[in-house]
Amino acid sequence: MRRLACACAASLLLYLAVFAALLDRPLSLGFLRAQIEAKLARGASVASPKLVILAGSNGPYSHRCETIEPLLHRPCVNGGVAVGIGLDYLFARWEPLLHPGDVVYLPLEEDQYTRSRAATAVGPDAAIMLRHDWATLVRLAPDRWLGALFAADLRGALSSLIEIGLVATRFHDPRGETTGSMNEWGDHVGHTVALASVSVPVLAAVNPLHVSAAQVRAGEGTAMVVDFLAWARAHQVRVVGGLPTGFADAPIPDETVAAIASVFQGHRGCFLLLPNRSRYKRSAFFDTAEHLNEPAQIAHSRIVAMALGDILDPE
Repeated sequence: MRRLACACAASLLLYLAVFAALLDRPLSLGFLRAQIEAKLARGASVASPKLVILAGSNGPYSHRCETIEPLLHRPCVNGGVAVGIGLDYLFARWEPLLHPGDVVYLPLEEDQYTRSRAATAVGPDAAIMLRHDWATLVRLAPDRWLGALFAADLRGALSSLIEIGLVATRFHDPRGETTGSMNEWGDHVGHTVALASVSVPVLAAVNPLHVSAAQVRAGEGTAMVVDFLAWARAHQVRVVGGLPTGFADAPIPDETVAAIASVFQGHRGCFLLLPNRSRYKRSAFFDTAEHLNEPAQIAHSRIVAMALGDILDPE
């Protein structure tokens, strides 16, 4: 038994050493990590009071701080990355950079409210923390420690070896030419109407599914938002909730909108409901039901800026 226990312990230590210190995924996870760190660096460099937008990929694709900043006359950082990045991780990284008077706008995707803790625990940020960010990992709940420790598998190991090899041979990442890139504000840019043309048939066939009001109320992500609202109140940071962008012909049910609004309004936050409920025709989108193309992103950002201005500086 002792020999078996020692063998198990040795295998666990070897597993930890390989995935925490040797293997990495510099193209897939490295791409996300680079975005996260660049956005945080801007957040640390700009003065307060500032506006920070946090969401999934709806944040950078459908919102443009470059447009919002001059309209609100305050620095703006687009901190959104992807739905798979845990809200607890996102909030933990941003809280040290938020100061009294700052505003956080949260046009979260519906799935972010209902994402389970199990799914969050093994999301892409779990591998990122295990390899590069133990300081944040230890601040999160113990289930996140276990998720990070066991998020990797044989497929991940093979992907790591392939990606490391590609980077070593100076592989050219084509994503910039096909989907656009990120500007200094953290916005996604270059997702033009011309590039969106290849996605027209896909967008026409998409049938978005919406979460229910009950799912929002019971959601693990909702609990994380509520915790963040409590932190924000204690630190004099203002939080404004909002809706993600989506198809006008597939609106979010009124009951779900009301449930999302109550998450913020029921915990002394604000909720921004635009006249069009952030809904646009399908031709305004880039490649998914949450990503506006660049001209629509700019137009939507102007509307958001004016509405935020009415909330933050009422006459």
